[in-house]
Amino acid sequence: MIRLLPILVATLLGGCALLQPAPHMVARPAQSELAPFALNGRISVNHQGNRHSAGLRWTHRPQADEVLLLAPLGQTAARIYSDARHTTLDDGDKHYRDGSAESLMQQVLGWYLPLKGLHHWVLGLTEAGSPAQIERDGNGQITVLYQDGWEVRYLGYDGDRPDSLPKRLRLTHEDLQVQLLIDEWEWNPQ
Repeated sequence: MIRLLPILVATLLGGCALLQPAPHMVARPAQSELAPFALNGRISVNHQGNRHSAGLRWTHRPQADEVLLLAPLGQTAARIYSDARHTTLDDGDKHYRDGSAESLMQQVLGWYLPLKGLHHWVLGLTEAGSPAQIERDGNGQITVLYQDGWEVRYLGYDGDRPDSLPKRLRLTHEDLQVQLLIDEWEWNPQ
């Protein structure tokens, strides 16, 4: 009995290893560039020697974007809402308004996200109508994309297939560097 105990324990532990859930992979919709999405993740910004980091909740719809920058305990530190008419940025009890999301973020936060192109880039796509250079790896996944003065490096994907969604990106434009880590995707959010 004592000799069988190590074999029994090893068998039980091996069985437990088999029961662990597979990593969460999200299927990309057929026309993902048109599909509304939300993503949760983290953002790190380095601009002119100043570093900022925050949690991120971004909801993108074809006509509007809402970006929530979250403090470490999950409270909303800033909310950016942009549609075809205007952009608003709420920073605590202060409320700002402008015609451009990038301009308003630069004025208030000191840095900006290029929302117009970014909603394509986070999907591993280029923005239509704007010239782009693309480098791919052996799997067909984009490793580097150059568009509109931005260098977008794809540092990790959700899987090995060419249509896997990006999980980690680094965007560079002049003296602005943005790292984006995507933890979760949601399609057609309410």
